[in-house]
Amino acid sequence: MRNLKDALGGAGCGAIKVSTAVRMDVLANSYPPSAAEFAQPYMTEVAQLLATTGAPLLANVYPYFAYQGNMDKISLAYATFQPGAPRVTDSGSGLVYTNLFDAMLDAIYAALEKAGAPGVRVVVSESGWPSSGGVAATTENARAYNQGLVNHIAYGAGTFEKPGPFGTPKKPGQIEAYLYAVFNENQKPGEETERNFGLFYPNNKLPVYPINFAGTLPRNWTRRSIGAGKHN
Repeated sequence: MRNLKDALGGAGCGAIKVSTAVRMDVLANSYPPSAAEFAQPYMTEVAQLLATTGAPLLANVYPYFAYQGNMDKISLAYATFQPGAPRVTDSGSGLVYTNLFDAMLDAIYAALEKAGAPGVRVVVSESGWPSSGGVAATTENARAYNQGLVNHIAYGAGTFEKPGPFGTPKKPGQIEAYLYAVFNENQKPGEETERNFGLFYPNNKLPVYPINFAGTLPRNWTRRSIGAGKHN
């Protein structure tokens, strides 16, 4: 990363940011979020380099895999942004979480703090839920998660009665995240779920399930109540 930064600077392209993408196993532990820290010492250097250059850390955040490995402890509703999901309180920070995505994202922020880089922003470079091929991998759950993530970014983490706030309990503000993936990857090796994260089928280009990228309002919210014009 330092070499790339230096090379870009030497080529007159120093304004281009250099970053890297990590998975959740970059953390030694992620629960509760406040207890998270990086598993490898080199991540401290990575974090501090990002802090120096103003670049974000890219993170692939998949609540599906966390749920799959801890179904006895994590509710499906909590993992898929469902209203009325049981809330989870971080025993270290006292922060209350209404969904698993926020808890996982805040675990990365906690690790960045411990690495001496509290100002580094996290961009969620990948997130999604498979529609087939494994436990809880259904079109209903995939749509619930992906639509829930879009709604969460568009309208905040409030309740049906009151929208907002935007961001996570630890990091208020707008979240930047990207869904994986546009198409199912029918020729990809490995677990069947890996071939079924797409929003569309690769052969006929038809949608696997409907999704609204503008966000879907809960039934008793109005655009006026969320101040839609301020957050488009």
